[in-house]
Formats: sequence, structure tokens, C-alpha cells
Amino acid sequence: MIRMPVDRTDPRPLHAQIAGALRAEIRDRSIAPGDTLPSEAALRERFGVSRSVVRQALATLEDEGAVRRTRGRAAVAAVPTEHHRFVQRVTGLFDQFSADGLRLSTAVLSLEATRSGVPSATRHLGTRELLRLERMRSLDGDPLSYVRTWLPAERFAALDAAMLRDASLHRLMEERFAAVPTSGRRQIRAVPADPRIARELGVAADAPLLLLEGGTFDQQGAPLEWFESWHRSDRVVFDIEAEGAADQVRIAPDPSLTASRPEAPAGAAREPGLDRAVRLAEELRAELDRLRREG
Repeated sequence: MIRMPVDRTDPRPLHAQIAGALRAEIRDRSIAPGDTLPSEAALRERFGVSRSVVRQALATLEDEGAVRRTRGRAAVAAVPTEHHRFVQRVTGLFDQFSADGLRLSTAVLSLEATRSGVPSATRHLGTRELLRLERMRSLDGDPLSYVRTWLPAERFAALDAAMLRDASLHRLMEERFAAVPTSGRRQIRAVPADPRIARELGVAADAPLLLLEGGTFDQQGAPLEWFESWHRSDRVVFDIEAEGAADQVRIAPDPSLTASRPEAPAGAAREPGLDRAVRLAEELRAELDRLRREG
């Protein structure tokens, strides 16, 4: 085991530093769900601290639900609860969870008029007069997704942030704006979390996220929204319903995972977060190919 003494110049308590290091390894699956953590003696040697500090760190992780402990046995990395979403359905996360009896909470972070939407949003909506809506989705206080939605400003001029608190945007569109989300196209990308989104979702910067993005049309075929929704890959699973031979979902790692990054020296360890993101995209692609063949 590599010895990694704590930083005694760090203002954080020693147990918090140890809990942070172990939490990152569990999140990146260096310690996989169900795996046993090193013993207290091994952790004492690794971090150069007393038994009481190690026990306090493990107690912190147990309180968070990151590990399970049984008297007389080493701690075990907890298997996280996974929530499933059908990615090719027009209905949003809120409505899908509601149908399963789960109450998803929504915090509106901002709603503002802008003329500087991302190119994909302005192309899809056909205007630069936009509303930019940012929301956080959580379940039982556990952050699941960060959602950024672009809307045509003229059509949704009466939209108010208070309307969207713990509510479904699609349901609101239908009930107050006579706009029924009917069809659209979706893409999935495996991406590293930027610092702001990482902070909101409670993950490390560059942690692997699943980005679902796409545009939606109403019952008349008019463009209704463009959205980007970042999901915690350790909490949300994307399900795919495959029918016939038609491509339903486009799956690819985001270029930011491989572009503009220096080549690692031969034999050097790769970042576990990036490995997981790329592996996740490959597994999704393989599963879609399998379903298409069986169909």
C-alpha cells in the first residue's frame, strides 16, 4: 500500500482529509461498490494517523451512506441507489420519476433573458431572443442532475421562476402555454464535470457525468426547447428501448475527454474518473448494438 500521509498544514481536520481521500476513491470506483476498504490498521499506516482519527473518518463516511460497517469487520463501500430514466421518451425526468411514485425536488437557480445562447440552441429554436433556465434536480436531498434549458423568449415571456419550483416544465408548458412536447432528438455524451456543475452536484471536478442533450418540438412541429442535462453517473442509469434496426440513441464520449489533454507517458496511470467515463460510453454503445442485433 502506498503511504500517503495527511497534510498537517491543511486547515481541515485530519479525519476530514482521510474521509475525502476515501470518498474520492469510492466515487471513482477505485474502491468498487461492495468492495472491502483497507483495515483500520492499514489505513493508520497509509495516512500516518491514530486509530481514533481513522475511526472518525469512517464514521463520517458511514453517516453519508458511502460505506457500511459491521462490528468486528472492515468497512465495505456501499452500493449506491441507482435511478433509471428512459432517454428516448419526450417526458422529462420529473414526470418519469412521478410515474414511479418518486418525488423529485427542483430548485430554480436562474431564469433570465439572453441573446447569447449556445449555437445548437439558436439553430434549433430559430431565434437569438432566448430565455436561459438553470435548475437542480434532487431526490431526498441527493443531487441527481443539473439542467440548463433554452426557450424562445417571445413564446414563454410570462414564465416565472416561482412556477417551476418542484414542478415539471413540460407539464407547465402544456397547462399554461398550450404547448405540448411531442417529439425530439436526444444525444448522450460522457463528459467531465466542470467546477461549477461539480459543486452543485456534489462531485469532484472532472468527475464523469452523463450529459443528455437535445431539442423538443410541440404538437404543431414548432421548436419548443433545447436542453442540456448533466446527470451523476453514480446515481442515474439511462435505459434504452430498442425497436427494429433504427438508431434510437447516439452514444459517444465527449471530445473534451480526449482532446486538448497531454499524452500520458508510457506506463503512467490514467485518471480513474476519465477511465470510467470512457468505459461507460463504450458499455452503452455495446448494449445498444446488442439490442439492435437481437431486435
